[in-house]
Amino acid sequence: MAKKMRSRGIASEMRSDLGVRVLGRLKEQHWAAPGQRIGVAVSGGADSVALLRLLLGLREKLGVVLSVVHFNHKLRGRASDGDEKFVAKLAARHDLAWFVEREDIAHKSKRERANLEDAARRARYAFFERLVSERRVDKIAVAHTADDQAETVLAHIFRGTGLAGLAGIHPEVGCVFRPLLAFRRAELRTYLRGQRQGWREDASNRDTKRTRARIRLKLVPLLEKQFQPAVVEHLCQLADLAREDNAWLESSAELRMFLNAKETQGEWRVALRDLLAGHGAAEPGENVDALWSRNAPQAISKRLIRLLVKRVKPHSGQLSSVHVDAVLRLAEQADSGKTLPLPGGVEVRRERESLIFRAAGKRESMPKAFRRTVELGVEITDVSLLEQSHYLRFRVIDWPREGRETNRIGAVLDRERICLPLVVRSWQPGDQMQPVGHQKRHKLARLLSEQGISRWAKGSWPVLVCGEEIVWARGLPVAAGFAAGDTTRKAVVITEVAPR
Repeated sequence: MAKKMRSRGIASEMRSDLGVRVLGRLKEQHWAAPGQRIGVAVSGGADSVALLRLLLGLREKLGVVLSVVHFNHKLRGRASDGDEKFVAKLAARHDLAWFVEREDIAHKSKRERANLEDAARRARYAFFERLVSERRVDKIAVAHTADDQAETVLAHIFRGTGLAGLAGIHPEVGCVFRPLLAFRRAELRTYLRGQRQGWREDASNRDTKRTRARIRLKLVPLLEKQFQPAVVEHLCQLADLAREDNAWLESSAELRMFLNAKETQGEWRVALRDLLAGHGAAEPGENVDALWSRNAPQAISKRLIRLLVKRVKPHSGQLSSVHVDAVLRLAEQADSGKTLPLPGGVEVRRERESLIFRAAGKRESMPKAFRRTVELGVEITDVSLLEQSHYLRFRVIDWPREGRETNRIGAVLDRERICLPLVVRSWQPGDQMQPVGHQKRHKLARLLSEQGISRWAKGSWPVLVCGEEIVWARGLPVAAGFAAGDTTRKAVVITEVAPR
């Protein structure tokens, strides 16, 4: 008899106006396909119980298999255990499989020095992801409502937020979807009363010492009564619009990262010219991607920074707009070699005309030393550097005839003053030279430091050696005793080339 009454109750749920609208939402968003195993996250509160009852009434139409998922945060002692027992009985009453996990979140947040609510959320969603990865369910349905969305948007505004914060709660993220995000909390309670279905009340939801509870119990009713009766609906609409715009900006930043950032051994490098927003018309032969990259707005640059930090971040930490602006200042103003620490165990280093994003404390591996022999002939000679994308080009020319133009595009040596073989090698401690314009020899380390070259970059810095003498180093004038002059007849021009 009881089973017959339950069947009749579920049938009435399926015919309810709320059930029809939820069904339409599920089909519109393609959230439930025949044969899928959907775990319903049930805390015991009214919203999650309503979600379970609604899906029970719709499961035959949808062709899905339901189960109940519960996470006991152990935050309210016996009350938390009472919630668990209530949900267990609810699952048993409807012959549903149920999955439960328990964790002392207060201890976890203290151990991790994390915000209590954030620690609870991360633990709960990690449990959901495990259920999916273990193939116990295919997706998880969560019972956030329109009221939750409005409260979230307001909370983000109060603490300070950008477009991503205005987007509020997303209808679907990974394995989690939220079919009730367009529905009001009061409507769900009315529905439960009509079904004679009880639920559990969490006393902490009425604790107005908490910001979220004050927004829910005081601010939203005040706004609805004295300012705008449809304030919840309008805030939800704002979240939808912000989410659409933010999604486009995020995808644009991801494209820019794909085009411009390079990953090597867990570190990400991006050239300053590609990170910073540029201006200008298309250059001859420039493709659309390159033009867009140079003219991308700062909004894309900031998102690119966040994406790169996320790629290397070893543990949790909130990256604020203040941190992002600090990275931009590092790119725009700082000298090479400067390092900026960021939350989450990340550091950003300025190295010449690039920024490097890496996990802080990662053991620094200096570049390997290299050595290349240069054989000068009548043809152009190319010598690869340690950086595989660059090489040095050596060209022998008639100096009086070609020298005036060549002098602008590279270092120039007098061919008769150098001996063969020339050797290109990496900088070594103790190296010295006297560049043109200097009155005496200086340590190369000092000269490079004056040029803003970091200690990391020096390890692979190319220098050209003739016998025991350094005749040229990247970024510096050639050595005074080897420079082309008025008596030069044949000259050697050195240019650095990056393949297209």
